[in-house]
Formats: sequence, structure tokens, C-alpha cells
Amino acid sequence: MKSKSADRPRSPRDDLDTSADEIRNKSIIVPNRAVTLANGFEKKDRSWCVTSQIPTDLLIQIDDITFNVHKYPLVSKCGYISRLVLQPSASENRYNLKLENFPGGAETFESILRFCYGLPLDLNPHNTAQLRCASEFLDMTEEYEDGNLISKTDAFITFVILASWKDTLAVLKSCENLCPWAENLQIVRRCCDLLAWKASKDDVQEDIDNDERRLYNDIATLRIDHFTRVITTIKARQAKPETIGKIIMKYADNWLPVIDEDLEGLRGYGFGKNELQFGVLKERMEEGGHGCKEQKAIIENLVSILPPQSEAVPCQFLLKMLKRAIVYSASQALISDLEKRVGMTLEEASVNDLLIPNFRKEDQEKEISSPEIYTIHNVDVVQRIFEYFLMHEQQQQQITGKPNITKLLDNYLAEIAKDPNLPITKFHVLAEALPGNARNCHDGLYRAIDTYLKTHPSLSEHDRRRLCKTMNCEKLSLDACMHAAQNDRLPLRTVVQVLFSEQVKMRTAMQSKEPETRGESSEREVKRSSRETEIKTLRAELENVKNKMAELQNDYTELQREYEKLGNKQKSTMNWALRWQKIKKSIQLNNEAEEGRHRRSSTGLRTSFRRILSLS
Repeated sequence: MKSKSADRPRSPRDDLDTSADEIRNKSIIVPNRAVTLANGFEKKDRSWCVTSQIPTDLLIQIDDITFNVHKYPLVSKCGYISRLVLQPSASENRYNLKLENFPGGAETFESILRFCYGLPLDLNPHNTAQLRCASEFLDMTEEYEDGNLISKTDAFITFVILASWKDTLAVLKSCENLCPWAENLQIVRRCCDLLAWKASKDDVQEDIDNDERRLYNDIATLRIDHFTRVITTIKARQAKPETIGKIIMKYADNWLPVIDEDLEGLRGYGFGKNELQFGVLKERMEEGGHGCKEQKAIIENLVSILPPQSEAVPCQFLLKMLKRAIVYSASQALISDLEKRVGMTLEEASVNDLLIPNFRKEDQEKEISSPEIYTIHNVDVVQRIFEYFLMHEQQQQQITGKPNITKLLDNYLAEIAKDPNLPITKFHVLAEALPGNARNCHDGLYRAIDTYLKTHPSLSEHDRRRLCKTMNCEKLSLDACMHAAQNDRLPLRTVVQVLFSEQVKMRTAMQSKEPETRGESSEREVKRSSRETEIKTLRAELENVKNKMAELQNDYTELQREYEKLGNKQKSTMNWALRWQKIKKSIQLNNEAEEGRHRRSSTGLRTSFRRILSLS
């Protein structure tokens, strides 16, 4: 016997049900049974009204938008509304309901109404997360209707969204304003896991396709908290440090300003220019106080997720992050961490990378009155970086005498030596940062010291000698020795050391040469002995000048004693005037003699040095 349903002719409603089953597999949801309560929605000012022949009996307010709807479609699918005890309005025959903190706002609630009224609903990566959170808020479970919105959005996320990293990224971005609903419903975690799995599966290589390149670029556009979760998950999947480092560097380029461009022109070494540049940067930071806090949070989060391996990111990137951390007043622990990381990869750095501006804060301006504090570059940070480098080298038990490190330090010293406000103590301590055996040649150190002496002509003789003791004259090249022998900025003792060291070098060079004729060798021995005699004569003259100065001091002391013994004031005055004239003349004569000897000694030293060089 055939059933009635089989004998019944096919109706237009059956055609509608068949087409609905076909569309249901796509992103448009069409209900199985058509609901005739509404044909659509109409917006009037700040309110939405259902276009229906049946009057509405429920007014719902979300934010500043009101919805005039029917009670039955919402109560039949929303457990939250069905459990509420709605109070009718006194003036109108309808119920009033206000939904506070509704996920997704009024726009999402409009989509919920379309679903409740049986109108087609378009699910896409940009509204799925909002609809899932809103359906959870309204408790739209299977208990109230089969195929309710919670199950539909869950299925769409699982089988459609998570099948494409592009859609997953779009959903994750849409979750930024859905806290804490998106977190509690595990939408953020599932999206982050999918992106991390995709990124860790395909390492960053030169032969990857454009889609995978876009994946790393798109991950770098996420909000910092979501980006941190993705990178943490990638690290947990044992991805290569280089892969993580490249994604982090891309994120920093997208979200952090370029400090070098903001401080362009600082290398003019002018105090006024320095103040101007710092003032411009400080004004920019004050204009965006909220943005400054965001930049600081981004810096701290990026540094916290950096892989510990030294090959993860280059030294240049670490130094850029260090400059940004100093400018945006990051914590001292974070700055120390960056300094240690830079010390581990210091061999990759250049001089321009180490020129860190000495950014000055407002509280420092009030407390500090000495102008030497206003140095152009932050020398203390670089000093700590070199200390961390030495500590790392000692832990690795490696040789510290690396030519690129010594050259880097010497070039850096030559750059900061141009700062007229740089204290000699900081320059001297940084010059002695490396061990004595680290430098095979001291030409770079001599150039830096000479630049500092040229920029600071008012240094005392004691400071000049102390600074030049850092330099080993025996490790100077021939060109550096020629320049030092004629350098009036160097102390005389240093010039003599240069001449002696060069003499030793010449002797060694001569001994290594082939033996020459006796006549030539005897002539050179005579010249060498004459040079030694000249040096001894100069030393004797210097000692003679010192002795005569001591005698004059004794005569002056005796005259003072005789003056005190004399009783007659006029007689003592005349005698004192006569004797004082004698002392004055003798002092002038001695000064002239001393200046003549000094000129002869200086000329003799340089002449001797030229004779030595002529033998090579």
C-alpha cells in the first residue's frame, strides 16, 4: 500500500525544501520551513522595524539602536530570552528588553533576527565569530530547535574557516573586539593553532610560493596579543629560529617607527642641533601618549618571544630594538636583555649601529646641571655591550683578540671622540675595555686618541699622559709613527717612546737584511751612536734646567727670610726692589734658555727620527 505522501503531488514548498538542502552546504543558511511573520527589515533613523502585516510586540534595545520585533520567533530559538520574565509596557501593548554588552553589537543582532525569522543568512569569515559569540550569549542551542545557530556556526568554523589560513586569519582579526567571548569559546586558540601549524610546516626559504610568503606577511598584521600567541605556538612546535625571527622582524617593521629616520642628522656633533633633534622627537611622543604606550607594549612583547638562539635575528635588528626600548622608556630588565643579546652577536655590528642617541628624559633635565651629561651618544650602553661580549667569550673559552671587534671599538672611539662634551673618564674606560693583547695594531686607537685631543684642546698635561698610556707605541705602524713624531698634541714623553720603539723596529729590520759591506755597516754604527749621543745630551739638558729651577726657588726663599729680618722699611724696600730685579732677569734668562733647549730638543728628536727613517 502506497503512503499518502507518495500519492500526494509535488508542491512548491517541496521545491523550496530541496533547494534549501542544496544551499545549506554553502555559506548561506536557508531554513527548512518558511516563516511568514516577516518579509524583511526596514531601518528608520536609529531603529529597525520588521515589515510584516502582524503588529510587533517586543522592543529590544542594543546600544543606541532599537529593534521592533515579534516575541515568538526569538523565544522559540533563544533560551536567554525565553527564560526572561518580560514586563509589558504601561503605555503600549508590547514588551521592552535591553541587552547590555551584546557581542558584535547591533549589526550582529540584525543577523540573528534574520535567522530567527527564517530569512537567508550569509555566513562568511568576517561575521562568523560574532554570530558564534552572539548565539552563545542568547543560548541558541539544539534544545530549543534542531540546527540552531550555535551548531551551524561551529560547523562552519570547523569545516570551512579552518580549512583556509586566509579565512582563519580574517576570523582571528574579527575576534579583537569579542573578548572574553572569543577566548572562552576557544575561537582564538583554534585559529592561532592553525596559523602556527601552517607557519611551522613551511619554513621561510627562497623557493616558497607567493601564498606562503603572504602567510608570514599577514601574520605580522595581527594585534600584538594574538601575534604573541601565534609565535608562542610556533615555538612550541619546534620551528626553526630563523623562521620565527623573520616573522618577528616583519612585525616590527609594520608596527614600530624607525628611530634612525626620526633622529636623522644627529651626527653633526653640535650641541644645539642635538637639543633640537631631541626636542622634535620628544614633542612627537607627547602628541601620541596613548600610541607611545602601545609602542612600548609591542617592544616588550616582541623581545619576550625572541628565540634564545643567536642566529634567530641579526645584530642590526637587536640594536634597532635597543634604541626603540631606550626611547620609549622600556624596563631596565628588558634593556639589559637586549644588551646581552647584542653582546653575543657583536661581531656582526657596524659603527653606525652602535651610535645610540643619548635620549634625555624630563626628570633627568631637572636633576642634571653639568653640560658633560648631555653627550650626543649613549656611551654607557655600548660599554655594557662590550662587557657582555667579553663575558660571553670567556664562557665559550674563545680568543678575545678578534680583529673585527678591535676595529669596531677603535672606529667607535673615533666617532664619539668628536663630541666636545664627552668626559675623558668615559673615553678612557671604553678605550681600555678590551684586554691588552686584543689589539695587534694600535693605529686605530691612536687615531681615536688624536681626534679626542684635537676636540678637547684644554686637557691638562696629566690627562694627556693618562690617555696616551692606553696606547702601546711598539704596536704602531710606520705611518702612524711618522705622524706621532710630528704631533704637537702628544706629550713629549710619548713622542720619545715612539722614537725609541721605531729605533728598535729599525734594528730588527736591519738584522733581518742580508749582511752588507763593513764600510757601510761601520758608517751606520757611527750614525746610530751619534743619535744615541744626541738623545743623551737632550736628557742631560732637561735635567740641568730642572736643577737651575730648583736653585732659583732656593734663592727666592732666602730673600724672603732676609726681608723679614730687616727692620728699616725704606731700606728693606730698596734692597728688595734691587734683588727682585736681579731675580726677574735671571728668571727671564733661564726661561729663554729653557725654550731654546726645548726647541733644539724637539727639533733634534724629529731630525733624529727622520735620520732613522732614511736608513730604512
